[in-house]
Amino acid sequence: DDAERTMITKLKTECGYQFTSKLEGMFNDMRISTGTMEEFKEYLEQKENISLNGVELTVQVLTTGYWPTQAAASCTLPTEIQHCCNIFKKFYLNKYSGRRLNWQTNMGTADLKAIFGREKHELTVSTYQMCILLLFNKKEILEYKTIKEHTNIPINDLKRNLLSLVCGKYRILIKDTKTRKIDETDRFAFNKNFRSKLFRIKVMTVSSRESDDNRLKTRERIDEERKHQIEACIVRVMKARKTMEHSNLISEV
Repeated sequence: DDAERTMITKLKTECGYQFTSKLEGMFNDMRISTGTMEEFKEYLEQKENISLNGVELTVQVLTTGYWPTQAAASCTLPTEIQHCCNIFKKFYLNKYSGRRLNWQTNMGTADLKAIFGREKHELTVSTYQMCILLLFNKKEILEYKTIKEHTNIPINDLKRNLLSLVCGKYRILIKDTKTRKIDETDRFAFNKNFRSKLFRIKVMTVSSRESDDNRLKTRERIDEERKHQIEACIVRVMKARKTMEHSNLISEV
């Protein structure tokens, strides 16, 4: 923490407050979230009638505006996880009245204990992958349509996460076709024969190919976010130098 504060102080001195305001906000969010989780654990210990039923929940509360903007994607969480989220939400809003919590399910991770025959493993997966895998506790074989209806994960994200579980480095699921793509007619099953020398396994989500339209929109959004910082930098330089040639100003900025 001391090293991070020192770095921010140096950046603020060199580049100005506007350059570091969001960075300071990010570090502040992380610090406050750590304290909030400690208070939440104390709250659960004091409330004998409230339980997370064995689930360990960790929440990072991020302030809108400090962090890179992402479209919040809806997702139907498993009942046991939604129960935990509701308890935390009630605790948090009682502590900070007037605020609003939006769950960013596309940014979360989960640790799951899985049993493959005689082997036990701990899987680190995305929230979407967790929603998919927990469905197999109730049924051995699931169709793509069934998974889609029960999770409500956006189609592109659903296919990416299924592909990661079926065709990735660690094949936690198997499907009835041998293709390396996900079709709406596919059926999936839990891979009971999965074996690995590692106890803890991190399942990586395969990256998606960005379309030309999305790439252009991303570029436009980045340019818009940089615009105000560039303007502030120009004003700061000109206040210090008073007059400058255009070429020197460009190299300075």
